[in-house]
Amino acid sequence: MSKVITHFPGHGTLFEEKYLEGKAADRASLILRVLDKHGIVVPEDARERITSCTDLDTLTLWFDRALTASAAEDLFADGSA
Repeated sequence: MSKVITHFPGHGTLFEEKYLEGKAADRASLILRVLDKHGIVVPEDARERITSCTDLDTLTLWFDRALTASAAEDLFADGSA
């Protein structure tokens, strides 16, 4: 009898980790592309911060901010004035 293994999200399997790493890398790439298309220069420290981030919620927030940003630093604004 064959054993069926299921991989539910949140179990930290290697497959899930690699999948999420790929999603994060894709989002980071899209953020940098949007900034580039808007003619925004991305300093190396900001580029490193974007590409090293693995939190999908943070990357989504940064992507949304990239759509209206006038500088790379606008992505990292905490929203408090």
